[in-house]
Amino acid sequence: MRDSRYDAAMIRLVALAALFACALASAQPVTEIAPTGTLRAAINYGNPILASKDASGQPQGLSVDLARALGARIGVPVELVTFDSAGKVSSSVAQWDIAFLAVDPARATDIAFTAPYVMIEGAYLVPANSPIKSNDDVDRAGTRVVVGAGSAYDLYLSREIKAATLVRAPTSPAVVDVMVAQNLDVAAGVKQQLEADARRVSNVRLLPGRFMVINQAVGVPQGRPASARYVAQFVEDVKASGFVAESLKRHRIEGATVAPAR
Repeated sequence: MRDSRYDAAMIRLVALAALFACALASAQPVTEIAPTGTLRAAINYGNPILASKDASGQPQGLSVDLARALGARIGVPVELVTFDSAGKVSSSVAQWDIAFLAVDPARATDIAFTAPYVMIEGAYLVPANSPIKSNDDVDRAGTRVVVGAGSAYDLYLSREIKAATLVRAPTSPAVVDVMVAQNLDVAAGVKQQLEADARRVSNVRLLPGRFMVINQAVGVPQGRPASARYVAQFVEDVKASGFVAESLKRHRIEGATVAPAR
C-alpha cells in the first residue's frame, strides 16, 4: 500500500521540478544525466540508513526513493544497480549514473559529490569485557579495529588512526561477525548497524558517542558537469521540500539527520 506522505512529497517534488525547469533547461541534458536512456542508480546495501531489502527481496529505502524521484523528475526509467558495500560502488563508476555515498576526498577523483542530504554517525563496538571504555581509548598500539573495506570508515580511519591496526572485512555489515570470529578488539561502522548487531550478538557493547559524522551525498561520475549541477540542485530541492525527512520517517530510520541547505 502506498504511503500518502510519500505521495504528497512526490507531488511537491514534481511541482518544484516545474519551477526549476526553465532556469535549468540548459544544464539538464538528459543524455548526460542518463546517457543510456535509463537512470542507473547504485544502491548500497552496506549502509542500512540508505537501503535494505523488503519482504520480497527488492531494494527499498531513502536512496531508492531518491533515485526514483530523480528519474521521475527528468522523465526516464530507473534501474537499481545493487552493491553490498560502498567500496564496490566507488570502484564501479562505469556501471552507474548516480550513487549514494559518503563524501570523502579519496573518492573525489572519480566522483563529483553534491552537498550532503543526510548526516549519520560512525561508532565503535567492542566485546563486553573489553578494557576500552571510550572512543579516545581506541587508537592504541596493539588494538585491532575492523572496518568494511572501502567504506567511509575505512577511508577516514586510514587517515586518522596513528597507533592501532586496521583489519578489513569484506563489507560493513560483516564487521561485528569478523570481530567475533577473529577475536579482534573493535568494530567500526554505521551506528544503527552496530546497534542492530549488539541485539543479535551476545557479549558486545557500543562505546558512547561517535567517532565521526558522515555526510551522505549523491555522486555522479566525474566529467559530467551538467549532470553534477542538476543533481546538486535536485538534492537541495528534496531537502527543502521535506521529501528526505518524510522518506526517513516512512522507512523508520532513526539516527540520521537531514543535512542543512547549502
